[in-house]
Amino acid sequence: MKHFLKSVKRFMKEADMFLLSVCLIASILGLVLITSATMSYSSTARYIIVQGIGIVIGIFLFIIFSLIDIYDLSDYWKWLLGFNILFISSTAVFGIEVSGNKSWLEIPFIGMRVQPAEVVKITYILLLAKQMYAQREWLSSVRSVLLLGGHVALMLGLIWICSDDMGMSLVYVFIFICMAFAAGLRFWWFLGAGAIAVASFPFIWRSLSEYQKMRILVVIDDTLDPLGIGYQASKSKLMIGSGRFSGQGLFNGTQTQSGSMPAKHTDFIFSVAGEETGMIGAIVIIVLLSIIIFRCLYIATKARNGMGSLVCVGVAAMLIFQVFENIGMCVGITPIIGITLPFFSYGGTSIMTMFAAMGLVSGVKMRPMPSWLKSSSS
Repeated sequence: MKHFLKSVKRFMKEADMFLLSVCLIASILGLVLITSATMSYSSTARYIIVQGIGIVIGIFLFIIFSLIDIYDLSDYWKWLLGFNILFISSTAVFGIEVSGNKSWLEIPFIGMRVQPAEVVKITYILLLAKQMYAQREWLSSVRSVLLLGGHVALMLGLIWICSDDMGMSLVYVFIFICMAFAAGLRFWWFLGAGAIAVASFPFIWRSLSEYQKMRILVVIDDTLDPLGIGYQASKSKLMIGSGRFSGQGLFNGTQTQSGSMPAKHTDFIFSVAGEETGMIGAIVIIVLLSIIIFRCLYIATKARNGMGSLVCVGVAAMLIFQVFENIGMCVGITPIIGITLPFFSYGGTSIMTMFAAMGLVSGVKMRPMPSWLKSSSS
């Protein structure tokens, strides 16, 4: 017992308890918002229980991933890559269609669902960090860029073909761009990729379905289909605007409690916050998420080596994209692509993945740069 207590004390001293505390505050506030958002549903308790269990499991995942040495784990990169491929590919055969894509697997007997691409973000970041750090001396060479591009293209292809999840594909792309920039990839590669993307846009546009095209067009003109594809965006802006400075009060939002807003507990939880807690609540959410992001970037500067830094940058990039895209689609400046707001939106897979990602960052903090190396580099 004495040894156990000593280990707990050591963990609390070395792990990033500040990061865990901020994540817990955000998750608890999210649970309150989810409770309000689901009051018009017939099974409010189920949502609260699932999210609560997800938070508890997430805390355990934070501890586990903090204790895992990512530098040792990355040596098993072939197994991790195989896991990524098989897990995402499984949606092609066993996937359940939700909101237009087959991104989910249902766990037998207990009726819970898991989103493979959400889970794989963790190992994807780890593998990219391993690959970029191993090739750091020749990162901008043609061979290295082709290998990195092949890795990313493989993951995007699997997500697109197996589940047709455009939103998740964009998260993976943004993570890669940020990590490649942090790793020191020469700027001309970004310029070249940007030029190719612009030149390819007409072909990409033609490959999109009419539904996907309209999702993009309603951002430019929300009058195109106000009662159809543009309905959520219009309703979301109405909810946020009606909240004004201090909101209509928790559990008292007119649109929230009427049940007229689809996906209000998942993709549009920020709209619920805007209506019921006003600008004050919205700012609190943004500040909490900003603290988490900046904490990840701060720990990146204290990492043992470049690989640990890249893992932290990858996690921060994941958060940055999801926060910007989710809030953006709630206020009508980005397309609605089914991206959740980290720590606040309902979703067992999402909340557990976020805590696991924070565990990776905490693990980097627990294994800092040796003091002799700090003195030699200063």
